[in-house]
Amino acid sequence: LNKNPVEGFSAGLIDENDIFRWEVLIIGPPDTLYEGGFFKAHLYFPKEYPLRPPRMKFVTEIWHPNIEKNGDVCISILHEPGDDKWGYEKASERWLPVHTVETILISVISMLADPNDESPANVDAAKEWRESYTDFKRKVARCVRKSQEECS
Repeated sequence: LNKNPVEGFSAGLIDENDIFRWEVLIIGPPDTLYEGGFFKAHLYFPKEYPLRPPRMKFVTEIWHPNIEKNGDVCISILHEPGDDKWGYEKASERWLPVHTVETILISVISMLADPNDESPANVDAAKEWRESYTDFKRKVARCVRKSQEECS
């Protein structure tokens, strides 16, 4: 990432002595409700990485169908490898050892732009996204403003 920075986020260690805990800053993608926001998240890598996926948790408040109210990110790329016991995801959509911090964060940025409300982690946000989009937009705008204040 240092050699080839990617637009839209930055990433680094939370503590120089612990390579398993990273902090990332995701800049709200242009032309989305999250545009202009600065959303901090942590990536926690298991000792078995890259055979097992990291966990990702937003520490900045964010309202999104695929992010739990406590900040945990729920997307296929971060699910344990192999077949989905509920049959929602193909094994190829889940964690693969070829994924990197870059591919994870690009997937999260894509998720911000295009939520999957069919398999929500935050049922209330998904319901609002579908049934009361104006209220959903208002909550996201509040999160964006709050993230800007916290970042300055």
